[in-house]
Parts: sequence; structure tokens; C-alpha cells
Amino acid sequence: MDTQNTLARFAEFIKGDVISNLITSIIIIIFLWVLNKIAHKIIEKRVGNLRSKFSWRKSSTYTFVVIGLILVGRVWFEGIQSLATFMGLLSAGIAIALKDLFSDLAGWIFIITRKPFEVGNRIQIGEHSGDVIDLRPFQFTMLEIGNWVHADQSTGRMIHIPNGMIFTHPLSNYDKGFKFIWNEIPVLITFESDWRKGKEILLNIANNLALDITPDVKKELKETSRKYLIFYNKLSPAVYTSVLDSGVLLTIRYLSEIRKRRATTEKMWESLLEEFAKHDDINLAYPTYRRIQ
Repeated sequence: MDTQNTLARFAEFIKGDVISNLITSIIIIIFLWVLNKIAHKIIEKRVGNLRSKFSWRKSSTYTFVVIGLILVGRVWFEGIQSLATFMGLLSAGIAIALKDLFSDLAGWIFIITRKPFEVGNRIQIGEHSGDVIDLRPFQFTMLEIGNWVHADQSTGRMIHIPNGMIFTHPLSNYDKGFKFIWNEIPVLITFESDWRKGKEILLNIANNLALDITPDVKKELKETSRKYLIFYNKLSPAVYTSVLDSGVLLTIRYLSEIRKRRATTEKMWESLLEEFAKHDDINLAYPTYRRIQ
């Protein structure tokens, strides 16, 4: 009986003053839209930092959208005394039909509350990597890096990712926590080369060109270790030795700023080639075959 009464009240409500409610809703929407535009102009004048300006504009838009939904909802559902009962009748069908949308909306709430990443962060989610440039209730947008472009540089494409992927795919955040990454450069030299001298040359190059381990870097690592179980006994560059089929592999390992990996790699290779050219007893190796008679 309660269900029938609820449906009857809802039918009476539909037959009521729909035009009046519609006009009231339009007025509310226009009024809030104008207020939002005014808020954006104030933000443009008062906020100088681009990232802060972007965040304030987004927050302003979301706030007015929520207020609009509440006000318009009160206009249209004022005649329904048992709204919870009526929504219960539709919830099962809506949950199935709009499952992905609800998942994306839940993902958006999770992102803005738990902040696994923020606009401006460089992340990888699933197979996609890029810099986050926009965050909306149903999707976020990344400026893609990698793919056919090497060394984490931009491809110029924008990727729109559903927010619901935050629950189903692994997420890597380059900027969260310790804001530096370890980079490695493999250098293969021949067995006949003086690998000890080569290792010393590479270590000197790495020490000259790698990130300076300043007190600020150590302080940041110490602060990060309070939140996450991150411990590095050695932050200075190192060169590791191993043997492959075609020669001796010397691997340079060093800390790099997130967006400078390619630049430091280029500088190290240029310095390496210049230094190796000065020594006849050090030669780069390549796959070879030897025949013994």
C-alpha cells in the first residue's frame, strides 16, 4: 500500500504546476551560472599562480553545481513526502543502467578526497602515462608521455581516462612522495677494454652531471620516510659491473628530477663519448661473433 500511495502522490505531483517548476529551475540555473562567471573573473584578477587559479576555478564550478542540484531538487521534489521510498523503486534499475557512471563518480570523489594524484602530477595508470591536466566528475585528462616517444617526453596527445579506472588499474605517481626518480644508463664495452678505467670515468661523469644531493633533497626524503617505508642508504651516483655475451656492461645509476631524465641522459652520453675518445684502451661493444680455427 505504501508503494501504491507513493506512486499516486508522484502522479499527482506530475500533473501539478510543472511549468512553474520549470521556470523556477531555469531561473535558478541562470542565476548560479552568472554567479559562477563572476567568481571566475574575481579569481582571474586576484590569483596569480596558474595552478592555483585552475584549482580555484574548478572548486567554484563544482560548488555552484552542487548548490544548483540541491535547489532544483527541492523545487521538483517538494511534493513528494516519501522520496526515499520512490527512489528505492528505481535504484536497482539505475544501478544497472548507470553502473559505469556511478563508478566514475565514486572514483572522482575518491580522487578529490584521498588525493592519489592531483592536477599537474605525472602518473601512469594501466598502460597510459602522462601529466594530469584536468579532473572532472566522470573523467580526468592526461597529456600523454612515452608511447612512440622515448624518455618520458610528451607525444602531444590528450588521453581521457574514466575515473573508475582508479579502482581497477594500478596507479603510479611520479610526483607523490619522493619527487625524484632513479635513472640507469647501460654502457657496454669490449672485453679487451680497461673496464676499471671505464668504470672510473663513468663515475666521475655521473658525479659531475647528476642531481646534487643537497640538504633539501635529504630533508625531503626524510619527510617522505615518515609517510612511506622508503629508505635509501646511498643517494650518490653509482656504477655497477656485469658481464654479457658481447662485453662488460657498466651501468650508471643516479637520481634525476622527474622531467629532466632525457636531458641528463643526453649530457652523460655526450660526456662519455668525449672521454672514451681520449682513451684507446676503452671501446664500446656491439654484438659480435668470433670464429676460432
